Amino acid sequence: MTAVEEWEEQRQSSWLYRQLAETEADARLASLFGALAEAADRQAELVAGSLERAPPPWAPSWRARVVAWLARRIGVRRTWPMLVALKLRGFSALRPAPPLAPIHPMPTSTRDIGARHRRGGGGNLRAGVFGVSDGLVSNTSLILAVAGAGAPTRQVLLSGIAGLLAGAFSMAAGEYISMRSQRELFERQMAEERAELERFPAEEAEELALIYAARGIPLDQARSMTSALVRDREKALDTLAREELGLNPDELGSPWGAALASFLAFAGGAFIPVGPFLLAHGPGTLPLVLGTSAVALFAIGATLSLFSGRNAALSGLRLLAVGALAGGTTYLIGRVLGVGL
Repeated sequence: MTAVEEWEEQRQSSWLYRQLAETEADARLASLFGALAEAADRQAELVAGSLERAPPPWAPSWRARVVAWLARRIGVRRTWPMLVALKLRGFSALRPAPPLAPIHPMPTSTRDIGARHRRGGGGNLRAGVFGVSDGLVSNTSLILAVAGAGAPTRQVLLSGIAGLLAGAFSMAAGEYISMRSQRELFERQMAEERAELERFPAEEAEELALIYAARGIPLDQARSMTSALVRDREKALDTLAREELGLNPDELGSPWGAALASFLAFAGGAFIPVGPFLLAHGPGTLPLVLGTSAVALFAIGATLSLFSGRNAALSGLRLLAVGALAGGTTYLIGRVLGVGL
């Protein structure tokens, strides 16, 4: 990034912060955005002082105008991912808990040591269960639609296999692109943050102190803590990623790993209604598909209760009802289309 581009970016950040300050109803956050706008102005002045000639006329980009318009219409909280992509900071202040006062219970055994840092795997498990559910519901509905149209068993099986492969590859591609884009955004922002930390350590410490102050820590105390923090560059970068960018480096994951997991989860669910066709043929196959899918839907719904805290039977029945509605609707649509065609 050239010095002129950095100056333009700081000017745009200042403009956006002021737009958010005017939009935000929460006085605490509005004050934070105003202070961050002033900090961006100071950094822009520092960069302008290093230019060989006067900076060019400036105006906000169309992208900044669109995001600012959306923030005014639907709120800062719904647009913060777009604001972060424009290199705005301070969105960890939207979280109510103070950042430097975590709850850390006293360990009672060696098994408790580091236990609070090992709880991220539940999110992957939950995503896997949802992937299986998506594959099961979508492919069962596809098979019922084709069967409702009066297609022979061979065509129903072919449709089920095609739905399994198409859905699994689509889910994997979508997950890869999503994770890859997230990592690219993080890597770009971290490179910029590292450069700013090297050039403007005091200003970065002040921005972080303002965020902490907005979350309830006295400003003098926050400044003392962040001044000490920026002396350790790697620790400061990790903290800036979490508190300024609102990103958790530990949750980025591997795009290829996420794509493979998504493929396998969807394919596993989509195979459930296909399996009976590989074991039996004839008029009794479709009822077998319905029974197998119904049992699987109830089991997956009951498993999801582990994450929601709901009653397992009610959770299973709810997913079974949703699957039955989707499957029944697509069967009737296939029936109508089959008769019409």
